[in-house]
Amino acid sequence: MSDKKQVQLDWDNLGFGYIDLPYRYRAYYKDGQWHPGQLETNSQITISEGSTSLHYGQQAFEGLKAYRCKDGSINLFRPEENAKRMQKSADRLLMPQVPTEMFVDALKQVVKANEAYLPPYGTGCSLYLRPYLIGIGDNVGVHPAEEYLFSVFATPVGNYFKGGLTPTNFLVSDYDRAAHRGTGQAKVGGNYAASLLPGHLAKQQGFSDCIYLDPIEHRKLEEVGAANFFGITKDNCFVTPKSDSILPSITKYSLLYLAKERLGLDVKQGDIYIDQLDNFAEAGACGTAAVISPIGGFQIGDHFHTFYSETEVGPITTKLYNELLGIQFGDIPAPEGWIVKVD
Repeated sequence: MSDKKQVQLDWDNLGFGYIDLPYRYRAYYKDGQWHPGQLETNSQITISEGSTSLHYGQQAFEGLKAYRCKDGSINLFRPEENAKRMQKSADRLLMPQVPTEMFVDALKQVVKANEAYLPPYGTGCSLYLRPYLIGIGDNVGVHPAEEYLFSVFATPVGNYFKGGLTPTNFLVSDYDRAAHRGTGQAKVGGNYAASLLPGHLAKQQGFSDCIYLDPIEHRKLEEVGAANFFGITKDNCFVTPKSDSILPSITKYSLLYLAKERLGLDVKQGDIYIDQLDNFAEAGACGTAAVISPIGGFQIGDHFHTFYSETEVGPITTKLYNELLGIQFGDIPAPEGWIVKVD
């Protein structure tokens, strides 16, 4: 279906934004079951004004990427994990699960149909995939919808943070990203809506984004804007926060594995207190969009804390970045089951 002739974009200056590509996948849930999905060319959707996704936030989404390899093949990175995470988000919001097979098949269809827009190997760019699940139909009361739309669209992207693998600085926020025992572990729009204002305020002050502390004590690190936090201690331990209000990042869990199995580091998920940052030699943000973004430092009230450097990337962060991207683009052997080919 796709025109496989490569569409030429300004890959060197491609940011993280939306481009309306020719095809997207859509499937509808009605009468208690999913109906067969298909590719569509219209980027606009029409839903009832009473849809629960509009009024009560009954919606979830995912984010992952397709990568062009040196041999011309196409990689998806751990898509089954994204399917599982969306299923957990659906459970939290009383929406029907999208079966894993259906989820992965939809991704493959969208990538193949839009293959002309898949960035070439060597550009450092990729094809970002956005699956989403929303409650639709004629509703007014606060209760789950009876009908749902599952869709996947794609857009070619560059770096999420300007500069790529360059340290940037973050502001520790007074706001909470998500409530304790709320929806912090689900990838739902309400969490991101809550982050818009604090993120905007941080960027107004010249920071890349803000850092959120735990919603109970405001003493422990949780998330870095729209990404997870990791730190490398001075005795070479890879540490990430553990909390019920943190989104379980697929990139983070991949880095935990790679840090231990490929780099031989100790790894730990646990509390990271804001007054104990001197324990860390390096720090970074990680996620599908951000990949790995080194953190130069944190602004904490009137105090600025520097990690490895505000201008240079730490050696372990660099190794993790190269290992992860090497796996995603097919240059380094992947752990079993991590790569799914788009045939």
